[in-house]
Amino acid sequence: MDVITIETVAFTQIMAKLQSLEEKFIELKEQASCPLNEKWLDNQDVMLLLKLSKRTLQSYRDEKKIPFSQIGAKIYYRASDFDKLLKKNYQKTITNGL
Repeated sequence: MDVITIETVAFTQIMAKLQSLEEKFIELKEQASCPLNEKWLDNQDVMLLLKLSKRTLQSYRDEKKIPFSQIGAKIYYRASDFDKLLKKNYQKTITNGL
């Protein structure tokens, strides 16, 4: 068995990085296990954020372009669903020489 020695400062830095990674993994695990951590937007939020009209949102719902949740008259959307919609419709441009 090989024995590797390192300076105390280097060992302390490595341990601090490992602790930081462990904390981040715990945070990500908690976020994944709690679906309400995801950002939910109402009509007004989406209209302001994406500069869409109320009618356009209604069309997106009618055409099943975007999932939504409705409680009474209030409609909610997941921010991640709009992210997916925007990525799905992303149009790359072709530039010459770049």
